[in-house]
Amino acid sequence: MLMSEGEEVALDRKWAPHQFSADYGASQDGGLNAYVAGVGAAMADFTHRPAMPYSFRVINTPVVNGYTMPAGSVALGRGLILAMSDEAELAAVLGHEMGHVNARHAAERMSKNILMMAMVSGVAAYVENEREGYGDLAAGLGAIGAGALLARYSREDEREADALGMEYMTRAGHNPQGMVGLMDAFRGLEKERPGAVALLFATHPMSDERYRTAAQRVQTTYAAAAQRDLHRQRYMDRTAGLRAISSAIEQMQKGEAALACGKCDEAGGHFDAALRTAPDDYAALLLMAKCRLAQNRPGDALRYAEHASRVYPDEPQADHVVGICKERLRRYDGALQSFNRYEQRLPGNSRTLFFRARCLEGMGSRRAAAVEYQRYMAREPAGDLADYAARRLAEWGYAKP
Repeated sequence: MLMSEGEEVALDRKWAPHQFSADYGASQDGGLNAYVAGVGAAMADFTHRPAMPYSFRVINTPVVNGYTMPAGSVALGRGLILAMSDEAELAAVLGHEMGHVNARHAAERMSKNILMMAMVSGVAAYVENEREGYGDLAAGLGAIGAGALLARYSREDEREADALGMEYMTRAGHNPQGMVGLMDAFRGLEKERPGAVALLFATHPMSDERYRTAAQRVQTTYAAAAQRDLHRQRYMDRTAGLRAISSAIEQMQKGEAALACGKCDEAGGHFDAALRTAPDDYAALLLMAKCRLAQNRPGDALRYAEHASRVYPDEPQADHVVGICKERLRRYDGALQSFNRYEQRLPGNSRTLFFRARCLEGMGSRRAAAVEYQRYMAREPAGDLADYAARRLAEWGYAKP
């Protein structure tokens, strides 16, 4: 273990805001977020590392997935909230994620240099490799998709997190049957809609052995707690607002899968269906904007991105998408303003430097553009964007060919 606890906290604080923004920010449903945060905070006191700066939120991504950053910034996708049936299952998934923090699984992998270079470079690999259909839009957003900053856990990691999660949830007063119910829900989704849980299973490998082990623990180690209330009604009440747009969430899931395969027309149909149900949904609006960009329709994309910015003005991703749309439309001054606004609100995305340079280049400001290209290459010296920047610097006489 080469990473200190302080380094875990520092990485968490640095990258969690980027990760959450890439996943369309925290849900605007304040009651839902308060509920999830309350369940998580009550469990955190029973962990082996209670002093870690835990935080819990629902994020707007439609995917069925949850994750934690190294120091305990936990996020649950809206698709995951809809996949669960009661508070015990919610406690199980939160306990599992806290189990990863307490077992220091991310730190262990970073110590083995599996993730460190991705962390340092801004994390481009995940979206570029998994979602080629997004093209340069993905790169423009910083390519920080769900799971990119996180360990792709081993089966042994998952077993350990399961064991810790069951311990924490039971000590906090929940029914351990929630862990069994959670795994059963995932297994059911895998059979009915395998694409919906593809990312979840990629980062959190599932197995029948994990299910059987959880069921056995309920009957033995935690038998005394197995009759506790699952708090289904409370969960249903707290998630009612989200469940009211469940059909829109499912359409977004289908649209993302289609867009990832380059099926833009099909994706657009799904996003349009989602927006008919939830016309002001931030994630649906930005997904449609990305789809229109992939179809080379930047004018239409801009309309959706600007709508997204209006409905969630505190979330910065829309600024970046607006900037990309305007850059495509050669509205360079407006694009530069959008990228500057994004950088002020969420600094540290190196791709913003590249796109600011593109805007300055388009405006004829070569000297200023060269400075931004040089700053970009200092952070990310390799890749297609770095190659483009190097060519421009060489052509303009700021670097050797």
